[in-house]
Amino acid sequence: MSETSTNFQFYRETNLKEVELNDRKVRIPEEWKITRLEEISETMYYGVTAKAVSGETEFKMLRTTDINNYQADWGNLPFCEITEVKKDISRYTLKKGDLIIARAGTVGVSVVVPKDMPDTIFGSYLIKVVLNKTQAEPQFVHYYLQSPFYWTQVKQSAAGGVLKNINLPILRGIKLPLPPLEEQKKIAEVLKTIDEAIQAVEESIRKLERLKKGTMEQLLTKGIGHTKFKTVELSGRKVEIPEEWEVVELGNPEYFEIVMGQSPPSSSYNQEGKGMPFIQGAAEFGHIYVNPRMFTTKPLKIAKEGDIIISVRAPVGEVNIAPFELCIGRGVGAIRPNQAKVDTFFMYYRMSTVKNDLERLSGGAVFRAITKNTLKNFQIPLPPLEEQKQIAEILRTIDEAIEAKRQKKEKLERMKKAVMEKLLTGEVRIR
Repeated sequence: MSETSTNFQFYRETNLKEVELNDRKVRIPEEWKITRLEEISETMYYGVTAKAVSGETEFKMLRTTDINNYQADWGNLPFCEITEVKKDISRYTLKKGDLIIARAGTVGVSVVVPKDMPDTIFGSYLIKVVLNKTQAEPQFVHYYLQSPFYWTQVKQSAAGGVLKNINLPILRGIKLPLPPLEEQKKIAEVLKTIDEAIQAVEESIRKLERLKKGTMEQLLTKGIGHTKFKTVELSGRKVEIPEEWEVVELGNPEYFEIVMGQSPPSSSYNQEGKGMPFIQGAAEFGHIYVNPRMFTTKPLKIAKEGDIIISVRAPVGEVNIAPFELCIGRGVGAIRPNQAKVDTFFMYYRMSTVKNDLERLSGGAVFRAITKNTLKNFQIPLPPLEEQKQIAEILRTIDEAIEAKRQKKEKLERMKKAVMEKLLTGEVRIR
């Protein structure tokens, strides 16, 4: 037995019985049973047809797009106009404990209504499940609907193996292991505690990202400790920059070299690590550094370690840094800073702010793209090298804090997944 808090004591269950779930054998505690969602529900039905409107009306509406990561932003739901005639519209309002499941869009994803909302209805692409609360705790069922046990059943019922929508017959037949009601509540309480920790980390990340955005706006326009400024024209608009800064074109060979990508023969592609790492576009961009997924034995255009990698085809203007030498395809280009005059990380942060400007300069009938000449003529304000390094160090410190929080969030999410698997089958139980 182990104790993780003053509220929860866990122990490993040894008295288990074998049952069938999702066409495979699982072991659950003797006093648990396998049931179907319809057997613990009072009713389940589709929502009402309505459309979001800009002005205030009698009702707000929950849509599939308002559900994200098993949560809803209840305070920002849109007002709506109900376009379907219903005798009793109160049937479609949200009540505490209702389980709402998306049948299209974010197919199969659910949310629990936290309180009575008599002024809010749920849309036609959602399904309401009203549980029998003498048998089932809504939060427990909600967590089960996040588990692999649920998703396996949903995907098995998808036509052609492609999950396009979910309907009432599928939901009615969903099987789940059901503990006694009090144990359901404890399991939900444990998982909610982990969720609250994840949400707290997410809020910390959002705060740091807001801090980073404000700091970038200040440092990349005003610099550090300047009192005198001058007005210059950049991308067709006038901006103020410190007097000591200069305006440089990316095509200036004293500061930069530009290499445009060229895709090697497709016959040379492989994922076995043969040849040189190869990137084709922004899909392989990660957080600061690119993340190649492919290799080529016949590289044509090569980016060097420390080059600023930029997507030159839609989405135009995404930037990253090459962490090592790699081949670049025609969807990307490389801006190679002269290290004696330009700091790599300053240039990364500088270029990450000009995406909209580059998109505006892009062209193409089929898809947007920027040319080498467009890049060469593009101007940026550039501080002295030492100030570049100071600015980059400040921004990297914030980025490192964000990354640490992201790793913490990922660790909590892995823990939640592992704890869910143990608790939802009764392998580990709460005293």
